[in-house]
Amino acid sequence: MNDTVLVIAEQRNNQLNPHSLEVIAAGQQLAAQQGLSLVAALPGATLDAGAASLAETRLDDLLLVQHDLLEPYTADAYCAALGQLMAELNPKFVLIPHTYQARDFAPKLAASLDRSLISDCVGIKPGESGPVFVRQLFQGKVNADVVALGEPPYFVSLQAGCWPAESVESGSATPRSMDVSLDASQIRARAEAPERGAAQAVDLSSAEIIVSVGNGIEKEENIEIARQLAAAIGGELGASRPVIDEGWLPLERQIGSSGQTVAPKLYLALGISGSSQHLVGMKGAKTIVAVNKDANAPIFKHADYGIVGDVMEVMPALIKALQG
Repeated sequence: MNDTVLVIAEQRNNQLNPHSLEVIAAGQQLAAQQGLSLVAALPGATLDAGAASLAETRLDDLLLVQHDLLEPYTADAYCAALGQLMAELNPKFVLIPHTYQARDFAPKLAASLDRSLISDCVGIKPGESGPVFVRQLFQGKVNADVVALGEPPYFVSLQAGCWPAESVESGSATPRSMDVSLDASQIRARAEAPERGAAQAVDLSSAEIIVSVGNGIEKEENIEIARQLAAAIGGELGASRPVIDEGWLPLERQIGSSGQTVAPKLYLALGISGSSQHLVGMKGAKTIVAVNKDANAPIFKHADYGIVGDVMEVMPALIKALQG
């Protein structure tokens, strides 16, 4: 036993969270390093679309943990169902996307088995006595190497953007259902209707293109130009903390250690100096384009392309070029 790496994938409304594919990539890497089999489990009520996405990856097994009481999501139902999964599989490692949902149920699930959770990891590397999990401390200023001790299973959540989803090895897994026993009396929480503001919320972690603005836009009125640029390029609008603190954009648009962590294909950093707190949230971007007046701004050390100039001159020029 204990010969398995288990990935707990995440879906919502029958759509797979893209972060799940990144965790599959990490699971493939870990399983190969340790000589273990790789199993993915997808919990929920309606799973056909999410299962179809996972079935195209290289897995040794794909389990559908399906029950009507798993939607809407509650930590109680998830932990009850996944606890049964743990008892059947007895995995050595359990990898989970570090999403808001996982932050809710994963500590509870680990504690129910008297195990700990190594959270928000950005890397996995081989060590003398087993894999070493890399976590960031002090808002990304320091990396810590963590080794799991005690008896398995070892629970690990992985930060978005650290394993490219494109690196997933393809395959042909056959989904199979795993029966779980749940009763409504086990679920203490009751899901309410989404808040009104939730309809306007945005999940920047799934955006492929982000136009992000900082202090360099100078005043709130200039946000509209950045919004036009985001629309012209087919991206989402994000911001560094100073813009949010000024109240120019809502908190849901903040990127960084106290906001969202993103890993888009293209990240435009406009008037952003590149503090460590901001870099923690966007360093997983595939291509970074920075525009800043200050040629010595730290963001240029991380950018693939850089323009030393006034964002208020560059943004209109980009819009004009994109609109042709």
